[in-house]
Amino acid sequence: MDSSRFFILLFFIIICKTMDKNIIQKIKELSEEYFDDIIKIRRDIHKNPELSFQEEETSLYIQNELSKLVIPFEANIAGTGVVGKLIGDKPSDKVIALRADIDALPIEEENSFDFKSQNKGVMHACGHDAHTASLLGTARILNSIKEHWGGTILLIFQPGEERYPGGASLMLKEGIFDKLKPEVVIGQHVLPELETGKVGFKPGIYMASADEIYITIKGRGGHGALPENFDDTILAASQVVVSMQQVVSRIVPPSIPTVLTFGKIVGNGANNIIPAKVEIAGTLRTLNEEWRAKIKDKIKEIAKLTAKAYNCQCDIDIKDGFPMVDNDEKSTEKAISFAKQYLGDQKVEKLETRMTAEDFGYFTQKYPSVYYRFGVKQEKGETSNLHTSNFNLNENSLKTSMGNMTWIAINFLNI
Repeated sequence: MDSSRFFILLFFIIICKTMDKNIIQKIKELSEEYFDDIIKIRRDIHKNPELSFQEEETSLYIQNELSKLVIPFEANIAGTGVVGKLIGDKPSDKVIALRADIDALPIEEENSFDFKSQNKGVMHACGHDAHTASLLGTARILNSIKEHWGGTILLIFQPGEERYPGGASLMLKEGIFDKLKPEVVIGQHVLPELETGKVGFKPGIYMASADEIYITIKGRGGHGALPENFDDTILAASQVVVSMQQVVSRIVPPSIPTVLTFGKIVGNGANNIIPAKVEIAGTLRTLNEEWRAKIKDKIKEIAKLTAKAYNCQCDIDIKDGFPMVDNDEKSTEKAISFAKQYLGDQKVEKLETRMTAEDFGYFTQKYPSVYYRFGVKQEKGETSNLHTSNFNLNENSLKTSMGNMTWIAINFLNI
């Protein structure tokens, strides 16, 4: 390369970096400008939580906010889902999707702030109120700087993440990407243990699959003092649960992370009455799809043979739940580099795999996808865990979440 070409290239690189810095600064300024409005949106949604696939008012609220921004949308997808469509001013046929979940949990809130849940027994204890508010903030910023990007951004407001079969699977079945197929699907989730202002990524497999297990043990019930006249369904059910530990400790290789947990046993007998039926419910989590199928066959075999040993019948139903969240490695590495540009290297962390599950896994099965976390740790005191009655988050995190997602989105469209 001769010296003149070298200096032209160097000049071009300098100009591009200067433009990037100017856009980043503009995004940060808009994040500050819109912050109070996004906080209000988050609190409105938090105050009025709705359970999975019942998010009618939340859906209408989202539609109203998109209408204010003059962003076209389709509603009533998978019941209450909404898909907005943003188009940049630069010529481009690229398409990406940004996703937020909108449902709440069946938890009675114990917080005391003035925007606590007004719906008895329902609470945004997993941060979906923040996810929704953040995506609306991202949409607002992107809408304000359309001259800096081209292509189409689909804004996915998804119902039913907390409940089988998962709103992601239903929205995909209803064809949300049939007309416009995204090159990448991007989602984010709060993380209470991560410092506010930071984000975390994990290329490759990040979260486990999650299947639901329902076992019913049946036999002749009877008087507890006359064991010769009944089948001990309680003992049989207890032994089934104990025997299941063989699956994790003896059958699955130690190199494959697996969790098999039973959290519910119902036998409506009494201190001296053995019931004719005992119901057991549990969850199976793993990070290997091949073993996932094998494990389910083994669970059925062990449950039936154990119950039979106690002269009881066993009915077992294993519902295929959410698949693993398997982040596309190349796309995730790109997202990491974009986040470092926006936040700085010290604000971007690598995450460990988790045995929790997310129906975002359905997106990762079909499209290159990036699912990451943003920190919401409280500045003072201990931040409560997700899915607890006193969960809350540091609302300053929304500046990071909406700004960082905006920058990542623009870069995926402009590369």
